[in-house]
Amino acid sequence: MTDVTTVKCACADCVCVVKTDGAVEKDGRFYCSGECADHHKDGSGCHHAGCTCHG
Repeated sequence: MTDVTTVKCACADCVCVVKTDGAVEKDGRFYCSGECADHHKDGSGCHHAGCTCHG
């Protein structure tokens, strides 16, 4: 059996890959940041280099 240690951020617009042990987990999904996990309620992106997501 293989353990998954990295996944793509669950935010549809985000291109980030995140380690499952360091991700923000919400509703059983893994996110790279609180902004993505909160669906960009304040309009800000995840602020990671090269990613332009805003929900």
